[in-house]
Amino acid sequence: MPVRIALDAMGGDFAPGNEVAGAVQALKLVPDDAEIILVGDETALVPLLRASGSPARISVVHAPDVVTMSDEPSSIVKQRKTSSLYVGIDLMREGKADAFVSGGNTGAVMATATMMCGRIQGVSRPTIGSFFPSRGNRPCLLMDIGANVDSKARFLVDFAIMGEIYCKLIQGVERPRVALLNVGEEETKGTEVVQEASAMLRARPINYVGFCEGRDILSGKFDVIVCDGFEGNIVLKFAESVLGFLKDKLKSYAKGSILRGLAMAAVAPMLKAALKDMDYQEYGGVPLLGVNGVVIIGHGSSSPKALANMIRRAVEVVDRDVNGHIRAAMASPTTPTARQA
Repeated sequence: MPVRIALDAMGGDFAPGNEVAGAVQALKLVPDDAEIILVGDETALVPLLRASGSPARISVVHAPDVVTMSDEPSSIVKQRKTSSLYVGIDLMREGKADAFVSGGNTGAVMATATMMCGRIQGVSRPTIGSFFPSRGNRPCLLMDIGANVDSKARFLVDFAIMGEIYCKLIQGVERPRVALLNVGEEETKGTEVVQEASAMLRARPINYVGFCEGRDILSGKFDVIVCDGFEGNIVLKFAESVLGFLKDKLKSYAKGSILRGLAMAAVAPMLKAALKDMDYQEYGGVPLLGVNGVVIIGHGSSSPKALANMIRRAVEVVDRDVNGHIRAAMASPTTPTARQA
């Protein structure tokens, strides 16, 4: 059967224009039989679709209400049942869509998906992760990045197991190197929670390699780095500011003199290529792992390109049965599974 992706067409900062454009772009990135369902106000969506040529594989499901960034996540299920967020997740829960993609309120997406779909059996808490560029030939997955800001040791263990599975199936890493973020690499350092999680991970059938430090995130030495959502969100927000900072510094340098301007113009193509891996648009969104459903969450300011990549990623997660592998691992957490073969 074709994969069906429900897209929250009203959730982003530039909705629904970017969402419709992203859906159209995504048709070139996904299998020819994949379908995209735009969930939102049909009076706004239908004219935009017509202007795009009314692609046959894109349909609309009407949802007139919009969840904003100021809405309380816990209120969506009770009070906003006609919102694009609720209706989109409900389509997935009822089996009318295989995945849900949104650039809307992250907390609302996480809370609504968890309440409506429930957790995969054995998962203590759902988690979200984000890819960071590295010196190696593949990015590093950091998780959690904000879903859980006071994690217990068993939460971190679950994050590590789910992150390893995601990295293997989506990134194609045969044996992902998994580490815990800490204030030092020595076994004696860190909080009681981190120490306990480390001991538990050593008893699991994953390639746990010990502690790492913040400077190691971009080193290429690790494929999955696990931390509490409090630390992870700080790292993420800081990282998101770096690209803009570098661009501003380079522009300021180029304005210093004509020679500097000429020098910057000469190296601009190389700099653009080098900084490409730091652009969130290349990765699209981040996965919400641990819920009974495939959910991809993106920036509110996601461009059409980023949204297209989010849809492509959702199709990959469905096709490669990431949740099925997580269920198997959580059903027998101390027994080696097929993913280690």
